Amino acid sequence: MTSRRLTVAGKVAMLIRAGLIAGLVLAGLSYPFTALAGMGVKAGTEALDNMPEQLTETPPAQTSYVYAADGKTLLTMFYEEHRKHTDLDDMSPYLVKAIVASEDTRFYEHNGVDPKGVARAFVANQQAGGVAQGASTLTMQYVRMALRDSAKTPTEALKATEQTAARKLREMRLAIEVEQRLSKDEILERYLNAAYFGHRAYGIFAASQVFFSKAPRDLTLTEAALLAGLVKAPSAYDPAANDRGAALDRRNYVIDQMRKMNAITAEQAATALRSRIKLKLSTPPNDCVSVPEKHNDWGFFCDYFKSWWREQPAFGSNPQEREAQLRRGGYRVVTSIDPKIQRYALRHVLEKEGRGSTFAHGQVVVQPGTGRLLSMAVNRTYSLDQENNGQHTDWRKKDDEKGNYPNTVNPLLGGGDMAGYQAGSTFKIFTLLAALEAGLPLTTSFYAPQRFVSQYITAPGPATCGIYWCPKNSSKSMTGTQTMWSGFGKSVNTYFVQLEQRVGAEKAVRMAERLGLRWRTAVDKELATKEHAPDWGAFTLGVSDATPVEMANVFATLAAEGRYCEPLPVLSIRNPDGTHAVYQERLVAAPRCHQAVKATVARAATDAARCVTGYGAARGHCGWGTSAMVYGVLQRPVAGKSGTTDGNKTAWFSGYTPQLAASAFVADPDNPEHLVGSGRSTMSKYTVAQTLRDALQDEPELKFTPPSDKLVW
Repeated sequence: MTSRRLTVAGKVAMLIRAGLIAGLVLAGLSYPFTALAGMGVKAGTEALDNMPEQLTETPPAQTSYVYAADGKTLLTMFYEEHRKHTDLDDMSPYLVKAIVASEDTRFYEHNGVDPKGVARAFVANQQAGGVAQGASTLTMQYVRMALRDSAKTPTEALKATEQTAARKLREMRLAIEVEQRLSKDEILERYLNAAYFGHRAYGIFAASQVFFSKAPRDLTLTEAALLAGLVKAPSAYDPAANDRGAALDRRNYVIDQMRKMNAITAEQAATALRSRIKLKLSTPPNDCVSVPEKHNDWGFFCDYFKSWWREQPAFGSNPQEREAQLRRGGYRVVTSIDPKIQRYALRHVLEKEGRGSTFAHGQVVVQPGTGRLLSMAVNRTYSLDQENNGQHTDWRKKDDEKGNYPNTVNPLLGGGDMAGYQAGSTFKIFTLLAALEAGLPLTTSFYAPQRFVSQYITAPGPATCGIYWCPKNSSKSMTGTQTMWSGFGKSVNTYFVQLEQRVGAEKAVRMAERLGLRWRTAVDKELATKEHAPDWGAFTLGVSDATPVEMANVFATLAAEGRYCEPLPVLSIRNPDGTHAVYQERLVAAPRCHQAVKATVARAATDAARCVTGYGAARGHCGWGTSAMVYGVLQRPVAGKSGTTDGNKTAWFSGYTPQLAASAFVADPDNPEHLVGSGRSTMSKYTVAQTLRDALQDEPELKFTPPSDKLVW
């Protein structure tokens, strides 16, 4: 046995010899424990030898704070127990005096266990015939909290708080050990950060916010006394209850105790006792449904962030562990959402399709070279309340389900388990890149008839003839010989099917995967397999589903000259101690990028994509473009691709400059067969063009690098 152990056990043995253990037990329990009272010093000391020598302290759960890119605007918080560590120096001096007066007036005199307090409680309880007074010191209470917070199983948590003599003995021993190791101020600081004050407020920071909407350093005498009085019985003394009598009596008791301890003057006490309870209650936000009302549109971004967090191995071995860590870890997260760009994006989305529309119109803006998501806007209200939502647009469901408009929490822009929407001709970018990578130059030409009999056997697609798939163009004006510039600019289906045949459909599918697309439907997963991808001719026309986040990031990769970066919703993640969160020697919030395609290939693809927007190619002839209004609105270098599906089920546009990339869509998420119609075919084009224009208005005009001769001729 070490000398330290003898010291701790000896101190408790002295209490046994003095006959005070029975009093301690009676002071804290509702039944006598005579067996322990009769225990001798030797037996008592031997019993203590089997108890842990030192308290294992696990930092208590803390609230994680999530901010916008400015680092100031709070999106929301995540917590199981709302708590944030506060240094003692950042607490009102009244608070420290009040908690000592309320819970342990001899705190500065004892060594963890107070024999006088035990004796006093014993006498009071004997006279009352029950438990009228406790004997736990502040240190013993802190030990109990630490044991509870360090529990790894429900059984351990129960043992930390159960009303037994063994628990009291354990607290005594560990309290004496803690007093040998920590200063009184350190104990008080830990106590005040661990105590429960009611209303899901754990620790003094949360309590100050919840009851008074202020910081702990700003608490007045009466406010400090009120909070100090709560820890004894938060529910019984709840000041927010209809009847504040119990809370007032408890507060006044604490004030009176402070006066008796000379912690405050008689005049201060008299003034404080006359004051009424004045609360300024607040409910701290928790999770994405608590995003402030004025920033409700940020809820969809918040949901994406949460989904992203659940995928990060830095925070646990599975999604459940990672989310629990978000709610307990006390992180300070600065996200990538730019309030200014988000405001522009939402305005232009809502100008074209209001929240009450059955059609969802949304847009995502990405920063090339980092993958950071700067904006996620959609014409929906982020809310779980669907009571007043409109009728479901699928006639088979309209009698049983509400539509997801205007309120929803569905991940309409990406990040959840929704498959997304058919992206139409925007998928031609994958065939274009695959062909350029295979060495085919931009001048590669084919005669593009109105209808083309492909080599592919009949498959899901816009048209079939016999056993072969026979796609056609949307306009007879597209008939003729086309190059990559004109074929892409005009979105000529029969040109791109021939280009796909030349390079191989599987290469286009694999290019899409390299640029971040994931197959979420059973059909897409099957067709993307090695066995079926070579025959997936309709892939180039966008029959697969994709999300706006994915498509915006595809074109951001081209803006970054082939450098692909994973979609990233954060700028920084800091641990409670201020250090950056790291995983495998890498900052968790750092961009994760690699060269997905050669810069020469990306530059060549961009030159063709310039034809779409009306900006014009640097090295070739475009003819007319499907989205010439984009350059007309933006008036700076811009490239992109529009896309509509067969029958106008969806309408997309993805556009990019060297600084920003954006992708917008319009579709009915509830019913893919509900056609958006030709009247909405230009909606996404204008939304992207106007958002990029406003977002870049104070930025310098940068130009694209023209393609090299190798991929031109």
